[in-house]
Amino acid sequence: MGIFDSFFGNKENKDKESNGLPWIPLTSVNQLDDIEVQSNEKPQLIFKHSTTCGISRMVLNMFTGSYNLGDIADLHFLDLHAHRDVSNEVATKFGVMHQSPQLLIVKNGEISFHTSHGSIADIDLKEYV
Repeated sequence: MGIFDSFFGNKENKDKESNGLPWIPLTSVNQLDDIEVQSNEKPQLIFKHSTTCGISRMVLNMFTGSYNLGDIADLHFLDLHAHRDVSNEVATKFGVMHQSPQLLIVKNGEISFHTSHGSIADIDLKEYV
């Protein structure tokens, strides 16, 4: 591992970080309809992450380390660079301005809470689900 890998993180480390949570990859616009429907039974969380942003990586690491909802909610992971069309549709469908990193909670078919950047690490998710 080179000095830049340890500073910026390498693919192996990124995979290990994301494997600690029950992530559902959000890769298709069609999944948003499913998320909307499923939110009537169980809260749906969408974590929007920019793979090229150091702040987004830091917030993702803090979120991963403090996540404690178990099966209370479904957790969707959106890689903004790989699936920009999905990110754009999230903003349109749910009426929330795009930010990165961003956490959205969908309940009963609509956004019940959203936050971005460092504020993601400051919230108690159990309060909102």
